[in-house]
Amino acid sequence: MLNFLQIDNFALIEHSEVEFFPGFNVITGESGAGKSIMIGAIAFLLGARSSGTVIRSGASRCSVSGIFTVPERLRPAVDELLSQAGIPFEKVSGELTIRRVLTASGSRHFINDQPVSSRLCSETGALLVDRQKVNEQLSLQLPARQLELLDRWAGTLELRRICSELCEKLHSIQDEKAEFEKNLPNAAEADRLKLMLDEIAAVAPEEHEDDTLNDRYRMGSNAREIIAVTGNLTQMLAEAEDSITDMLGSVYRKLDDLSRFGVDSSKLTAECGAIQESVEALAGQLSEIGSKVELDPEELAAVESRMGEIFTLKRRYGPSLEELFIHREQAEKELQRFNEASSTMAEFDKKIAAVQDELQKMCSLLSEKRKAAVKNFLLQVGKKLNSLGFGKCRFEAEFENIAPGPAGSDRFELLFSANAGVEVQPLRKIASSGELSRLMLGLKTVLADADDVPTVIFDEIDMNIGGETANAVGEELKNLGRERQIISISHLAQVAARADHHFKVEKSSSDGIVRSSAILLDDRQPEIARMLGNTKAAAGHAAQLLKELGKK
Repeated sequence: MLNFLQIDNFALIEHSEVEFFPGFNVITGESGAGKSIMIGAIAFLLGARSSGTVIRSGASRCSVSGIFTVPERLRPAVDELLSQAGIPFEKVSGELTIRRVLTASGSRHFINDQPVSSRLCSETGALLVDRQKVNEQLSLQLPARQLELLDRWAGTLELRRICSELCEKLHSIQDEKAEFEKNLPNAAEADRLKLMLDEIAAVAPEEHEDDTLNDRYRMGSNAREIIAVTGNLTQMLAEAEDSITDMLGSVYRKLDDLSRFGVDSSKLTAECGAIQESVEALAGQLSEIGSKVELDPEELAAVESRMGEIFTLKRRYGPSLEELFIHREQAEKELQRFNEASSTMAEFDKKIAAVQDELQKMCSLLSEKRKAAVKNFLLQVGKKLNSLGFGKCRFEAEFENIAPGPAGSDRFELLFSANAGVEVQPLRKIASSGELSRLMLGLKTVLADADDVPTVIFDEIDMNIGGETANAVGEELKNLGRERQIISISHLAQVAARADHHFKVEKSSSDGIVRSSAILLDDRQPEIARMLGNTKAAAGHAAQLLKELGKK
């Protein structure tokens, strides 16, 4: 139940605090006073989409807060939902606070002062409040909406959700199969890929082989120069009579002579010896390089030929050897996809068939449960319609089997006749908005019993009705308020007079700013008289009406 609502800077409402009560709460007021704004604020609070235009002119932000008491029967469900998000919930008192703040930069939601997602806020609100949206009675003409209402009554929403998930899974597999087929090489492309792989395999290049061949070719083509340079350097370092090695030997001996004169030259001789060894090692390395250089022209021609083969591959499938290997790997995968296409497609078909079988099974079960529940559904709604002035009405339904889809395999449509002797016809052919309003009220009251939702909100459910029908609608809302909290906007005195609690929305203006606010009426007669025409006779009629109903 919604106990308390605080609205700040929402549309025309600068600040308003409203305490709602159990039973039937009615909201009335002049046209344009802001009645629907209050209902809109509750919708905003519970996660309805909204834009910055709802922020009151001159303000930088708006906020709506609500304090709810969760009935004991719903506390386990609410606790499970909130505990998954780590939100604390007092199960003993059942008290829950929801708040939403909107600024130019975005919207924020809070449950029990903890930030939450819009989705969690909406899911929590759906457990607590059933809200009839503006002109929702028009959606009642849509067969898809009628089927949704039947599923709510029959308790088959979970089965319907499973069907929807299976459809998503089916479409996902079908899309994956289509994408596989789309990117599958054709026979000509497969031949081209095979030719490419055969050509690469025939050459069988190795990683970095082009660099190695280039080095070998450079050495082979410059063999004479390399042998000459390395030989000359070897002579200079170690083999000539005046080589560096011989000179270092002389230096070593002279350093050793210093020790005879009392000079400690051990470190110097050791360092000189190490230099001599390094020079000898360098000479050895140069000699080895020279010895490895070959002047074999056949070998050089073979290297040159191999370089040409690899260059041709790189030109066709490169441009680098690394990219050639990448293209080879891609070609191998594509060719494998082509060669395994039949088995892969068969696997896709197998998966599709399995999901289709499961979907058909769930759709059949869903249809069976719907058809088992529809008779009692029509009976209960019919009883409500009788009490709403449709004493001679007929309320029927028809099923048509269709291809399995997210909502099952049923096309469902409600049929209605308001008068005896008149054939039933689809609700979409009902022109009277008053009849649609009463039908929606009848369905809502029946569904409220099925959903066990604690608060039901009606926005002008009594639109385009009057007379005895208005009395019947008022009685129905009154009766519904015995089981749960009802919050309703009304333009009819007969309906408002039957409410347990009466709120009047007023619009005022000061400093050029229009403001809207709601007050709980202690004396309801002036407002009821206004709704009856605001004449002297209307005042008397209002007093008589309230007296008959035992109201003040």
